[in-house]
Amino acid sequence: MYFNLQLMIQAPLNIIFSHSADYTSGLLITLRENALNFISENMIVLAVLQLFLLALMYLWYRRKLKKQKEEIENEFYDKNQEIILQKDKAEKLLSNLLPQQTAEELQSTGKVSSRRFRMVTVLFSDIHGFTKIVEQMNPEDLIDELDKFFMHFDTIVEKFNIEKIKTVGDAYMCAGGIPNKNRTNPIEVILAAMEIQQYMKSMKINSKAGKKGIWGLRIGVHTGPVIAGVVGTKKVSYDIWGDTVNTASRMESSGSVSEINISGMTYMLIKDFFICEYRGRMPVKYKGNIDMYFVKGFKPNMSSDLKGLVPNQHFQTQFQMLRYDDLEEAILTKLENELPKNLYYHNLKHTIDVITEVEIIGRKEGLSDAEMLIIKTAALFHDTGFILSYNEHEECSVKMARHILPKYFYSEQQINEISNLIMHTKFPPQPKTNLEMIICDADLDYLGRTDFIPVSGNLYRELKEHGKIKSIDDWNRLQIKFIENHQYFTETARNMRDVNKIRQLDKLRELI
Repeated sequence: MYFNLQLMIQAPLNIIFSHSADYTSGLLITLRENALNFISENMIVLAVLQLFLLALMYLWYRRKLKKQKEEIENEFYDKNQEIILQKDKAEKLLSNLLPQQTAEELQSTGKVSSRRFRMVTVLFSDIHGFTKIVEQMNPEDLIDELDKFFMHFDTIVEKFNIEKIKTVGDAYMCAGGIPNKNRTNPIEVILAAMEIQQYMKSMKINSKAGKKGIWGLRIGVHTGPVIAGVVGTKKVSYDIWGDTVNTASRMESSGSVSEINISGMTYMLIKDFFICEYRGRMPVKYKGNIDMYFVKGFKPNMSSDLKGLVPNQHFQTQFQMLRYDDLEEAILTKLENELPKNLYYHNLKHTIDVITEVEIIGRKEGLSDAEMLIIKTAALFHDTGFILSYNEHEECSVKMARHILPKYFYSEQQINEISNLIMHTKFPPQPKTNLEMIICDADLDYLGRTDFIPVSGNLYRELKEHGKIKSIDDWNRLQIKFIENHQYFTETARNMRDVNKIRQLDKLRELI
């Protein structure tokens, strides 16, 4: 563009210059230079103007791209948030329909395998005369009443670690011992049943002033094996099958209003905790006659009130001891699977030995059941920290105990006592209380046992592999020095182990 402009101006000047011989050459040269300067100055202005326009176009285009990018990102974010929200809703709905473990399996694999459980306690409840109530009651009021009762039932069964199975009309079905197996489900289901019946009775008492009829409830319970799994594809549901379910249903239909009718099998599992009234036998196809009992309340030594409706501390302790069996099985399995393989002394066998010894010493030292629960749990956990760390295993053991024990309904006070006992197994032992002395004696029980030499050899092998000791001679000298200065803290341990400890000391001296 600049070149054409220059030609348009230069051409006439050249013609004028060439045909105007009459003008003086100096004047023409001056005119020509001025024209060229004008052109040159305007070309610079035009160039700057064009650069400015290009810069504006670039900035406008860049801003447009940024705006488009932001719109795309916002649209993507909105859609992503919507997907996350829908996913959360789906997962929440699934978790409400299925047990957590089953829901996770379904989400990860797309299917759920059926499982067989050997001991599950099934509860059926049914509203007495519901068919007649339906005919007399407004449909909306009827649904509101059912919803209110079943929501309260849900809260109760959740509190006792029981899985709700389904509701069909006025029937409510739940089961203890699934999807996580446990030994306590018969007691937990009876506790839930008692609370449900107490709720229905309280509603009936409170409604008398308003002259509103409250429905009566029958409850039937039976314990036995079941198969559990998920049915359906579009509308999935968790369900259980087997004779146990059918028998529980028969217990309900053969019961009475405001009563808890249980089978002989369930009675055998709860009789130490509850007063049960025998009420005869019920014939069941292919199974013969089944004994039936009404649960009337807690036993006098387990109850804090005269009616037998409120459990006392003795009940809580005995029930917790039963829970301990499930905890022990879980932790010992964890130790077997997760402890490092180069722990030749602090292995599964050592933990079992310490649990056994704290019970033996504890019984002879006169510990109460509540104290026995605390010290056995501490012995169970005292070396679990080796899974995470060798040098700071006591601290790690406390962390694991604080994480796991609340799931087994240990109180904060109990967990603090257990943590304190674990820390007192740290070397060198410095116990002050009777429980601390017992667990320290149990932890070093091998010093006075007949198998001291092979056990000591395992400890040496472990310490050498972890860089804690150099030679067997150093180890034997260290053992001699330690045993010479060691003393058992409890009278029971001294009576059981002191004689053998002296013999082991003589054997070590012979080795050196």
